[in-house]
Amino acid sequence: MNTEAASATTPLTAPDHPSFAEMTAVFTRIGLLSFGGPAGQIALMHKVLVEEKRWISETRFLHALNYCTLLPGPEAQQLATYIGWLLHGTKGGVVAGMLFIIPGFFVILALSASYALFQQTDILTSLFYGIKAAVLAIVIEAVLRVSRRALRNRVMVGLAALAFIALFFFAVPFPLVVLIAGIVGYVGARERPDLFAAGGHSGKAQADIGPAVIDDNVPEVDPSWRRAVGVLAAWGGLWVLPWIVVGLTLGWGSSFASVYVFFSQMAVVTFGGAYAVLAYVAQEAVVTFGWLQPGEMIDGLALAETTPGPLVLVLTFVGFVATYRDSLGLDPLLAGVLGAVLTTWATFVPCFLWIFLGAPYIERLRNNKAISGALAAITAAVVGVILNLAIWFGMHVVFSDVERVTWGPFNMALPVLPTMDWIALALCILAGILVFRTKLGMLWTLALFGVLGLAVGLLP
Repeated sequence: MNTEAASATTPLTAPDHPSFAEMTAVFTRIGLLSFGGPAGQIALMHKVLVEEKRWISETRFLHALNYCTLLPGPEAQQLATYIGWLLHGTKGGVVAGMLFIIPGFFVILALSASYALFQQTDILTSLFYGIKAAVLAIVIEAVLRVSRRALRNRVMVGLAALAFIALFFFAVPFPLVVLIAGIVGYVGARERPDLFAAGGHSGKAQADIGPAVIDDNVPEVDPSWRRAVGVLAAWGGLWVLPWIVVGLTLGWGSSFASVYVFFSQMAVVTFGGAYAVLAYVAQEAVVTFGWLQPGEMIDGLALAETTPGPLVLVLTFVGFVATYRDSLGLDPLLAGVLGAVLTTWATFVPCFLWIFLGAPYIERLRNNKAISGALAAITAAVVGVILNLAIWFGMHVVFSDVERVTWGPFNMALPVLPTMDWIALALCILAGILVFRTKLGMLWTLALFGVLGLAVGLLP
């Protein structure tokens, strides 16, 4: 008997629900490998959680991602928190979200200290030089894979194309693109529900992957006012407590208190991720507070781009440098670490609040056709968003200089062609061949290109 033929016709069963320890191990792996900004991180989670582990279905993954794109803060980290919550409740969300942050935090902390002390990070820069080429190939593969599954008809393809055009060519604010897509989907689902219906788990995409642990099932959580007040009290308290402690011990007007208040404000308005607020943070940090010298914000972003974890960890760099230089009599290195911890806490604690407060309501609304239509349209727009992020990331990998060009209504980032890095381009092409034509695996691909990056760094 042909066992391959038999297995091909045997329906796949959903895998067992992962234990808490297994979930922790997988999100540790994701946290360590989450390079490439939101596009790379979403691609990594999709590959591991949807395709490899089958812990969450395609539809539920995109449903969660849609909600996270509506929130301030890093959508990839919030998506990890959301999925962790679906798997193991609040403790699962806390662990998954923290593991997404912790590896990158320690790397950016070490890089910030090295930058402040020596202005030298050559070895790690070389290591990540190669890794970024591999991440770009992984991101491109993810864009193609997600688009094939999310864009089910011409209307969805059109929404994705319009979202990309608005973002890339006209620099339309990210929240506005998502809001318009949601409105179009909400109205469209009422008029033509067949075009705006959310994709089901029985479609071809999920059939190719197999059934998942989390598919149509809804967490047994009552989104009541009592629960909402409890979540607000708990996470709001965790958000405010460090500010009170710092104010009472180091002074309400100290650099530490100023850093905490400023980045708490950033946590509420950072729609679209790090790039959306980079110019504002740079202006405030340099001109208003005098924390950084001109150009140092770009150095911080470069360091954050070469580390795992959310790109808004660039704010951790700013907090470190600010308190390192205004240490209030503390050891400067200790002050910098404290500033980095405060900044990271102020940036990410609100992310957990948004998920734990809103996710139960979003889950209950999955069967509302109008809301589902809005989220389906946002899914299509998010494909355009990921494509825009992938191109932005790709330009910064292959070109040393990328400038913003404005001409009439056009406002776009374009590479400065003479600054093309031919070695980086060659590494990207090689990574593409390995990702699309071989089964080397993500971990080995990243390791291989990390070694190649170190080798390039040794060239005269």
